[in-house]
Parts: sequence; C-alpha cells; structure tokens
Amino acid sequence: MTAHNEALDEEMINEDDLFYFVEYSPEAAEKIGYSDYSYWKSVFQNFLKKKSAVVLAFVFFGLVIFSFIALKIGKYSYASLIPDTTKAFISPNSEYWFGTDNLGRDYWSQVWYASQISIKLALVVGLGECVLGVAIGCLWGYVRKLDRFFTELYNLVNNVPNIIYLTLISLMIGQSFWIMAISLIAFGWLAMARNVRNLVMMHRDREYNLASRALGTPTWRILLKNILPQLISVIILRLALSIPNTIATESMLSYLGLGLDINTPSLGILLRNARTFFLDYPYLLVFPAVIVSIISVAFYLLGNAFSDASDPRNHV
Repeated sequence: MTAHNEALDEEMINEDDLFYFVEYSPEAAEKIGYSDYSYWKSVFQNFLKKKSAVVLAFVFFGLVIFSFIALKIGKYSYASLIPDTTKAFISPNSEYWFGTDNLGRDYWSQVWYASQISIKLALVVGLGECVLGVAIGCLWGYVRKLDRFFTELYNLVNNVPNIIYLTLISLMIGQSFWIMAISLIAFGWLAMARNVRNLVMMHRDREYNLASRALGTPTWRILLKNILPQLISVIILRLALSIPNTIATESMLSYLGLGLDINTPSLGILLRNARTFFLDYPYLLVFPAVIVSIISVAFYLLGNAFSDASDPRNHV
C-alpha cells in the first residue's frame, strides 16, 4: 500500500518542478567552447622544461655573438694579418691571446673568423637540405607515379660514398664557399627526403586525408595542412643533425686539402694547418677543435630536445 501511495505522489508532482530552462550566457558559452591551445606555444613550453637544452642554446648563441665581439676586441683584425715568420709559434700570452701560427699571424682573429665561416656554411647547407629534402620527400611519398623515379635516384646516389662526389667536384670545378655549399646540399638532401617520404606514406591514406581528397581539396593543401605538421619533429631533428655533420664534413675535406679555398678560412682549414705542428704546439689544434666540439654536441642535444618538444604526443 505504501509503495502504491508513493507512486501516486510522484505522478502528482508538477512537471515544472522537474524541468527548467537554464539561462543562456554568451560569455560562458564562449569560454567553454574556446581552447587556448597553441602548437608552437606548447613546443616552446616543453622545450623550456629541458634545462640542459636551454643552457646549450645559450652557449651556442653566445658563441655566435662572441665570434663577432672577439674580432672587435682583438688586438689584430683578420684583414690586417701579414705573415711574419719571426713571430711564428708564439704561445698564448697577453699580446697574442691564442698565440700565433707557423706564419706568425695572430691565431685569435683566425679562429673566430673561421668560426663565423663554418657556422655560416653549416646554416646554409642545413636550410638548403631541409627545403630540398622536404619538398622532394613530400612529392616522393604522396605522388605514386614519382615513387619509382625517386627510389631509383636515391639508390643510385646513395650507394656511392659522398666523399667521392665531393672530391670529384673539388678537383674538376674548384674550391670556394658556394661550390662547397651547393655540393653538400646536392648530395645531402637524401636522408631528409627518405625520412619525409616514409612518414608521408604513413599519413597519406588516413581517413581525414581521404575525406579531404573526396571533397576536392588540392594536393598542396593536403600536404601543407594535413601531413606536414605531423613531420615537424623529424624535420627539426634532421635539420639539427645536419649542422654538425656539415661542419664535420667540411673539416674532413679541408683536412684532406679538398675543402674551402685556402683564402677562405674555416675551422677545418685551421685543423688541417695544425696537423703538422700540433705535437709541438698543441694550442693550434685545441682551440678550433674545442669550438667544433661545442657546436656539434650542442646541436645534437638541441635537435633531440626540440624534436621531442615538437611531437604533438608530448603536448598536454
């Protein structure tokens, strides 16, 4: 009986007491629907959490800035250096801060001027490889008709060591900054293009890209808006690794006498010139070698840190 009465009471409850309209607030609706997520903001937030990477970034940029300051505060400008064998192999002192070389020239101005040249070459080659590799990699992976052509081209070029190509170019065409830069770009884009191609093929036939194609979205827009953002972390990593690789390659070629023109100083040329004397005068090798090591280690660790930070899976 009690249960029956409770059922009747529930039926008698006014529907107005059960349901009511919530007042609409445009401000609240906008706040709920708005997301302040920003991809690049998240990238830099994640990057700044890696203290070691931030320190290395300051070290590298400090090195670049100091290379310009060093030439200003040095007692001898690079342009005014004149060979004077009577001052050859003077150890570092208050007059010659990094000592002198075998021709009696101030080594301080040579090292910092050569650092600028090597860093400039590395940045030019790194950006060139990035642009060319990403463009070809996207076409290679997305346009099926081009897959065979680029695969055969990759196999043809990649199966021969780059040192052979670079040696032939150096002997047949000559040695200069831009010849070296273009040569390194011409044979250095392969690794970037291969990685981009593999990733593009992974994302090419996913549902959202199939839907975009069905709606008539242009190919360039699908690549730029849908696929390329998925590749940012890999591109940044390859770009960061390309810079120390370029410096190492230039140093090796210059050490063999196949690098930049002798009138264009670089860290590699300084290392080559020091190979005959470094046992008796180790400072000739130590100063350029330390700078090469700092740049290489800094970019390797920075590349890994920035690659992790740019991966959307690591964003909150």
